[in-house]
Amino acid sequence: MNAKKSTLKNYKFVLTRFENYFGNIELTSITTDGILPFLTKISEGAKQSTKKLRYALISAFFNFIKTSYDSNLQNPCDSPALRQIFKEQRAIHWKILEKDVVDEIIFRTENPRNRLMLELMARGGMRVGEVLKLTANDVEDRKVFIRDPKSGNEMELVFIPQKVADRLKEYIRDKGIGPDERIFPITYSAARVIVIKAGKLVGIDLRPHDLRRHAATFASRAGTPLEIVSKIILRHSNLATTQRYLGKVSDIEAMRWIDNIHG
Repeated sequence: MNAKKSTLKNYKFVLTRFENYFGNIELTSITTDGILPFLTKISEGAKQSTKKLRYALISAFFNFIKTSYDSNLQNPCDSPALRQIFKEQRAIHWKILEKDVVDEIIFRTENPRNRLMLELMARGGMRVGEVLKLTANDVEDRKVFIRDPKSGNEMELVFIPQKVADRLKEYIRDKGIGPDERIFPITYSAARVIVIKAGKLVGIDLRPHDLRRHAATFASRAGTPLEIVSKIILRHSNLATTQRYLGKVSDIEAMRWIDNIHG
């Protein structure tokens, strides 16, 4: 009676498909080997957290039947193998690039096109795919419009520093790029190579998403509220995703922040 609407919705989703899949088969006849393909089918393409939830709902259903109606019922979900398959993955803590390292990478990149691409990722928090899709029409002063973003929204907005905006507009003008033409008409593979080579300039193994992650981490550690980092810089739909980006805080850094807060 006190269940949330989302819980009821999830149970309805899982149990409706359970009934359709197993039909009139007796619950006592359903084994671990039988429940695995069912869970795999209803979780295909879902996030690991969703897979874990659906596994937990089916397991709770069998436990309810066992507790309320048949104490001899064996829960087919009660299997170490299934728990391992459908457990939620541990949060990943990525390496964090310090500001001086990113600054050196950008300053040592002499090619104007390559430098702009690096800056849009490191200063604007843009994904490499978003950078590659940009047209001249998408740039308006310090605002960059992202068409058909990953979130599924019709459009998203990125704010970039004034100096980056000025260099971007100058690059568009100097190259004679038309309003509907891509600013960086290269492939994803070529862009990835550019980033890898930029990292080698300072002796590190660098990937495009490391730069986007730096934009979030630097903003956060500069005192930017988490909501701004999440909604404006990274454009995430929830804060939990953003928090995974920000990496672990060392003891030394934690003490430095405490000192800053309390004088």
